[in-house]
Amino acid sequence: MTETVDVHQLYTTTTVTAKSFGSAVAVAVIAGGASLFALARSRDTGSPNPTANAIVEAVPTALQTGSEPIPNDFSKVLEDLQAEFPESSIVSTDPSELYAYAQSAYSQFVGSPHTIVVHVRSTEDVVKVVKISNKYLVPIVPYSGGTSLEGNLSAPPSGSICVDLSALDKIIAINESDADVVCQAGVTWNDLNETLKEKGIPLFFPLDPGRGATIGGMISTGCSGTNAVRYGTARGEWILNITVVLPSGEVIKTRQRARKSSAGFDLTKLFIGAEGTLGIITEATLRLAPVLPSTVAVAQFSDIRHATNAVCDILNHGAALQCVEIIDELTIKALNQYGTSARKWPEKVTLFFKFQGSDNVIQETSRYVESVITKHGATDYQLASNEQESEDIWQDRRNALFACLAYRPGCQGWMTDVCVPVSRLPDLISAAKQDFEELGLVAPIAGHVGDGNFHALVLYADDAELALVREAVSRINRKAIQLEGTCTGEHGVGAGKRNYLLTELGEGTVALMRTIKQTLDPHNLFNPGKLYPDVSPPSDTNVSTEGHAISNTKPDSNKP
Repeated sequence: MTETVDVHQLYTTTTVTAKSFGSAVAVAVIAGGASLFALARSRDTGSPNPTANAIVEAVPTALQTGSEPIPNDFSKVLEDLQAEFPESSIVSTDPSELYAYAQSAYSQFVGSPHTIVVHVRSTEDVVKVVKISNKYLVPIVPYSGGTSLEGNLSAPPSGSICVDLSALDKIIAINESDADVVCQAGVTWNDLNETLKEKGIPLFFPLDPGRGATIGGMISTGCSGTNAVRYGTARGEWILNITVVLPSGEVIKTRQRARKSSAGFDLTKLFIGAEGTLGIITEATLRLAPVLPSTVAVAQFSDIRHATNAVCDILNHGAALQCVEIIDELTIKALNQYGTSARKWPEKVTLFFKFQGSDNVIQETSRYVESVITKHGATDYQLASNEQESEDIWQDRRNALFACLAYRPGCQGWMTDVCVPVSRLPDLISAAKQDFEELGLVAPIAGHVGDGNFHALVLYADDAELALVREAVSRINRKAIQLEGTCTGEHGVGAGKRNYLLTELGEGTVALMRTIKQTLDPHNLFNPGKLYPDVSPPSDTNVSTEGHAISNTKPDSNKP
């Protein structure tokens, strides 16, 4: 993975292979001494584009200082953009930025660089860029947090304008009495919640994907996270309205701020999960939830099936759970080896519960959960005795990803994301484990068992193992669909999963999606090559051009 890269060829060919970009990433990791995954933590530095800047820092010097001419069909585009935005910091053709804004520090996917990056500061700026895109019929790809996992950010082979929305990071209004907030698309959910806490407002936004995910990106991918068992996903009622720039350049607001409305189609939900292919989100009104006391409990099981059956039993009786997470025995082994925990966990399948409510409610819920899981063979049940112990236990769950990345030194990881009806989760995980064993792969598993959603981090050391990983991932995706599930529980479709949708949704549903896309974006300018599958899906071996950008350097243990 460290072969020499022809830098000139890398930036002048219109179609860049995953292998060449994967090599660039590998060189970057070696040169920088840290993984891109770890570098993504620099969002907290205050830089307007921290995740992208972190990737820029990891790009080899030759890529940062190189200069290539803009293709002829983009020269007029560049002239118009520079005339519209005369400030030198707004429009960029710096090769390192063209690369960085097409990548995600979290993703196994790598792709072509953009042709131009525009660092917009307002909805009006987005409109200006869209109108120039329409004038010359050149594609646009939106970027905000850079935390996507399915190749959502890469440029089409013909080139593109990247619209960087990360500077749209203002919280416009906090309506405490109405329990909602109006904010721009570049605000991160964790910054929003930290701001509410600092202001002494006992409310929070409950959707919780990885830190650094922005509101615009969360809406665009239909995200969720660990809190989904209690609060649902972005497709619930947490997004009251959004402001969107359409492919025509028109700006619309999908509805008013009222909690409910029967005024026609729910256009807000049309854009949730559309991944920037129907419009560019610049602002949103979000519902907030009250902050309630919570604590954590853990229990061990002999296998996945007994643990999942226990969770089904608990959920069907309405226990007050905020989260219920599962990690397998291999992940526990990795955590013990990682060395950040004060505990030595039993190497068994483990459930992590988060209970929510008053002390009486929590104690009652704990007694009920313990009685139910005991019937399903649980052992070593433990309820945190105080707030610090609760945080320490939950921190171990947060550290599971990084412990698994460090489990095989020198390896990198491919993160899967599938979801099935909860009762079928044991069938899916068992099938996945059998595939991993058959293919000789090491793949720790963790997931949101209350939703039927799990992630395997499939580790690999070289191209030969990477080929086996692709086969394993394909099998998992197909198996999830066979079990009435989905190939993507919460990471979105992007470029990586789009050709599974015909099997999952059917030709009629996909055709309707395409009709909506064609109606709103007849020239296919908004994030082309993402979400909508090919008319005839290719074989599994050609589903996508994957690379990777996840390595096993130990990152910040505070990353969830």
